[in-house]
Amino acid sequence: MTLWNGSFPFYAGTNACFPFNTTSAVIASVFLSALATSIIILPGIRGKGRLFWLLRVIMGLFIGAVVLTIQFTRDWESGWVTANTSYKSFSSAVVKADIGLHIGLAGVNVTLVGNPVNQVNETIDYNEHFAWSFDADYDHSYSEGLEKGLPSPILYVAEKFTTESPCNMHRQYRISGHYASITLWMALCTWLISILLFSMPILLYGGYMLLLTAALMLFSLLFFITARNTPKCPIQFGPAFLKTDYGGSFWLTLATGLLCLLLGLGVIILNSVRPQKLKLVFNLDEGKGEKAEGWDKPHLPDESSSSDQDVLMVPLNELCEVTTTQL
Repeated sequence: MTLWNGSFPFYAGTNACFPFNTTSAVIASVFLSALATSIIILPGIRGKGRLFWLLRVIMGLFIGAVVLTIQFTRDWESGWVTANTSYKSFSSAVVKADIGLHIGLAGVNVTLVGNPVNQVNETIDYNEHFAWSFDADYDHSYSEGLEKGLPSPILYVAEKFTTESPCNMHRQYRISGHYASITLWMALCTWLISILLFSMPILLYGGYMLLLTAALMLFSLLFFITARNTPKCPIQFGPAFLKTDYGGSFWLTLATGLLCLLLGLGVIILNSVRPQKLKLVFNLDEGKGEKAEGWDKPHLPDESSSSDQDVLMVPLNELCEVTTTQL
């Protein structure tokens, strides 16, 4: 039996990681509830417009959920490396672990998972977040990590993004993340306006708002790319290098932006080429269809007359006139 059970007394225990992002879970729950409500009222919609209405609801909720969720995700850029590295300061223990770096718009996540998880009489499973949003101080978060005695690989990676680091990656990613976040909030607003315009319905301007939503989402990617393509300091663990690449949030934003672009162009083109088809998609021609059919049918002139007698025409070969008297 050893003092302090074989561990240093000033090291905090391993942080318990929640199995998923709670913010994303809340957003997904809200939009899934809206989708479930739409499916419940679906049988009340008559005719062929039922399918088009369901597709519009699914598309609209999907775009809104993506634009809102990617604000809080932390995998715009990700990378992993497996290396043998020292575990903690003042210790000669060497562990084999998977080290991950995940960069979001509001900070970075550094992950350390043992391979295997149980080594040096500990469970090596860390996931630490260091924020650089407007109301957060990255250097303060890093100092707290030093005080808690986080493992050396996590501190080594986090140090690359401090303001005092010669790598200067903190300024690059922080500014690009802020601009990308602002454009995404603007995209959320234009998406809401497009939903209102489509429901009024003002279809042409709704298509314009979808195009603006797509442009803002693509601009957010351009802002993030500016930081991704700048020279960065190498993150090295012995002979192994930790390299990052675009993550799932980046590609999801790109796909959603292109989807908005195609939908907006489709609405604008159909409005100019086939307006009746567009009205069919938005269930606007059912009431007007009956009126149009009425205009197409041949009909007799008005039967109202100031006289008490109506004259009915007969074939010309009979050369006679029949009169009827109203009762």
